[in-house]
Amino acid sequence: MKNVYKFTFLGILSASIIYSCVDATKASNKENPLNAEKAVAKPKKPKKKLSEDFKSYWYSGNAEITSYKLEQARYGELRDGTAVLIYVTEPFLPEKQVKADGNNQGNVSVLKLNATKNYLTGIYPYSVMSSTFYPVYDNQHAIKTSLSMQEWCGHVYSQINNRNDFEFTSHSYFESEADQNLNLRKNILENEIWNKIRINPQDLPVGELQIIPSLEFARLRHKPLKAYDATAEIAQGEGLTTYTINYPELERSLAITFTTDFPHSVESWTETFKSGFGPKAKQMTTKATKLKSIKTAYWGQNSNDDMVLRDSLGL
Repeated sequence: MKNVYKFTFLGILSASIIYSCVDATKASNKENPLNAEKAVAKPKKPKKKLSEDFKSYWYSGNAEITSYKLEQARYGELRDGTAVLIYVTEPFLPEKQVKADGNNQGNVSVLKLNATKNYLTGIYPYSVMSSTFYPVYDNQHAIKTSLSMQEWCGHVYSQINNRNDFEFTSHSYFESEADQNLNLRKNILENEIWNKIRINPQDLPVGELQIIPSLEFARLRHKPLKAYDATAEIAQGEGLTTYTINYPELERSLAITFTTDFPHSVESWTETFKSGFGPKAKQMTTKATKLKSIKTAYWGQNSNDDMVLRDSLGL
């Protein structure tokens, strides 16, 4: 694999919502984009051609579900838990930015990743889930990414919509975070890297970059959501490739290891950052190691008899 390509996201979305015809309305939209009609510009990058292997694997009518043993750094200690990555293709409406109920010409085919974590911090549990919708043609940023997090102190929800800018919305029970709405200049999203690995790892961004960290990290560490200076590199071993991002200002690094050959399955990852708060905060490393993986149409397996399928994931 040659690491000579940079991951450039110059494109925006593939469909346009044209509600205004007059200059006055357009001017109003520019002044207050969050209250304007949700115009979506067309992506400028050409569509990546899908291989026959890709079509056969990802359009088989099944999702790929992989379980991981999780050691999560939280409050200065490591917590045992589980993580699950669920990848599946689905039709997506670029205007409403939701899964399409039916077939229509404006649908965008996306590879969706639902990533979950579950672990205990003393007496109370943490439940974390992020969802990222990334076009299979690898010609624009993720169309949407979102995060929900629940624990006994409260719950938070945040979301980035890819429109003319990245539109960030967040709701939290913390006074200092509360309800937020802001626009971000488009940069690489850490959340979308996990999808891009499965589609086109040859074109992962490398070198000195500006990257918006994951929504999960921003919430857990209470960091402002923005693009941070980062460096990224790729290293290869026997059958495996590791993609590493370092954020000097955040004192954080993320390393994702996946199979070099298709389907580029995620085998493990590590995330090193300061855990805990105040003078007791210390550098610790979260680790996730693959347990088992299956391909199945899980959305139809919701009876009590189907609970035995969890054994095949070690859950």
